[in-house]
Amino acid sequence: MNAAQPSERYDVAVVGAGSAGLQAAQTLGRMHQRAVVLGTDRYRNDPATHMHNFLGHDGEPPAELRVAARKDAEQYDDVEFRDVEVLRVSGELGDFTLDLADGTHLRATRVLLATGVTDHLPDVPGVAEQFGDLVAHCPFCHGHEFAGRTVGILGAGPQAAHFAGMLAPIAGDLVVLADGADLDEATTAALARVGARVVGEPVRAVRRTEVGLAVDLGDDTSLDLGGLFVKTEWTQATPFAEQLGLDVTELGAVVVDVLGRTSVPGVFAAGDLAAPAGLPMPMASVLIAAAAGMAAAAGCVADAAVARTGH
Repeated sequence: MNAAQPSERYDVAVVGAGSAGLQAAQTLGRMHQRAVVLGTDRYRNDPATHMHNFLGHDGEPPAELRVAARKDAEQYDDVEFRDVEVLRVSGELGDFTLDLADGTHLRATRVLLATGVTDHLPDVPGVAEQFGDLVAHCPFCHGHEFAGRTVGILGAGPQAAHFAGMLAPIAGDLVVLADGADLDEATTAALARVGARVVGEPVRAVRRTEVGLAVDLGDDTSLDLGGLFVKTEWTQATPFAEQLGLDVTELGAVVVDVLGRTSVPGVFAAGDLAAPAGLPMPMASVLIAAAAGMAAAAGCVADAAVARTGH
């Protein structure tokens, strides 16, 4: 099909083929909704060597879960996969148009966004190279792997105390790397309560060693760690929320209800890009993303049923 030909129409276009999009596809397929899943080979958890805290898949590489989930969804005749990037989403309930990078277009009655977010890491040499393994941002996903070891927390903001409070029962020793910045009194007091020590020297680099990480400091000393936690900043991975005029939280997450409905009729969202009203940021978890994908797909089905019956 080329740009001059009539575009194809689907009940639901699922944009994104991570855990949220794949679970949405399976749910839509089981409910005989004609769905197309549009995805690329880029995923937020690509850097992670293993994922954890997922029922029945603890310790499995993320790519293996995606392969298995796609195989499940492909069993359903109403589900189609296209490995192509979406450039633009426009339109309204009943008539959305998706412009694709291969020059084609398709139309859908509803759109389910599952495109995730992009992480922006602290600008410290070595952090990006070790991120997803010895450097992490989620204690639920990676904390247990550092049990009983010296665990570092990079940064002097309030998140240092938040990380320390969660990691205190796990780590053998907690070290906050202030990176040359000053901690406020409340953060200092909170760290003292859990026995975390503070290293104030600037952090020059992080490097892998035979036993973990070495942090090179500004005074030409180094500190050995079993693992390091960092706070990431994140942005929407795609421009679709802006293109469609969706309501977002103060931090930039798409606002959704319990069935993934956004502020625009016919547009649903699931996974790391979305958060329920009242929650300041998404809960970044493969399992939660998958559950949100199922809920959003159920929302699509429920809305279609109402449109079909008028009740």
